[in-house]
Amino acid sequence: MNIKYVFLRLVRHFLPENVARFLLKRRWIIRPGLESSDPRAAVDQYVKVLSANGESIQGKRVLVFGYGGRFAVGVELLGKGASHVVLCDHFVLLDAERNLELLAGYRDYLVMDGGEVRPRPEFITLLHGDIRDADIQKQVSGIDYVLSTSVYEHLDDVDGITQALARLTSSTGCQLHFVDLRDHYFKHPFEMLTFSGNVWRNFLNPTSNLNRFRLKDYLAVFNKYFQKVDVVVLERLEEEFKASRSRIRPDFITGNESVDSVSLIHVFARSPKN
Repeated sequence: MNIKYVFLRLVRHFLPENVARFLLKRRWIIRPGLESSDPRAAVDQYVKVLSANGESIQGKRVLVFGYGGRFAVGVELLGKGASHVVLCDHFVLLDAERNLELLAGYRDYLVMDGGEVRPRPEFITLLHGDIRDADIQKQVSGIDYVLSTSVYEHLDDVDGITQALARLTSSTGCQLHFVDLRDHYFKHPFEMLTFSGNVWRNFLNPTSNLNRFRLKDYLAVFNKYFQKVDVVVLERLEEEFKASRSRIRPDFITGNESVDSVSLIHVFARSPKN
């Protein structure tokens, strides 16, 4: 057992969520994902993969799932040609300081209101709450593209949330999700797979939640709700997997190391089965 790992995971598990979000917002110790740290790169990544699949955001309604309180990805998508962007997050944690920095360059999409930067509603809709709730579902529909980066690995109900997002997606719409399958204590990318479910849930799982889904799990869920699903493997960590293989729980092992060592993927799903 890696004592240092266990100690740090215990601290992260019992760290109050409001403290964790305070640290995340200020980028102290806990680092944000690509959409917060480099929104332009995140949008370029979306556009590149969509284009490779014969899709374009020109004139489309786009939902960004888990946008992290910063409007940057939304205005960048609008600048690339999207007609409307829905910024969706379970939590309301607006990054007022960084949103203010966007105002000068994106006055077409943002406005100062009551001392705070707000999105212009004709271009950006903020959707805060549980996407599975009926009241939230009623607020948007006919979404052409649902996009996310490093969000899916944190979901506590992958099946239910995927079903909810599929309901919001138009019959010809698509979803693109970049998913990180690594333990987010990145020095040990497979360490979280060595613990039982009870130990992980009750003592080690961070408050941000790592659901420990593997490639086969994501395939099963997306195939359940979409007519066509393509998963592209972006990274494998074969040596790191081999080093941990003897300690990894059997339920995370398929027997195919090229599958089990996958660490980064993107999921491209077309045409929801609504």
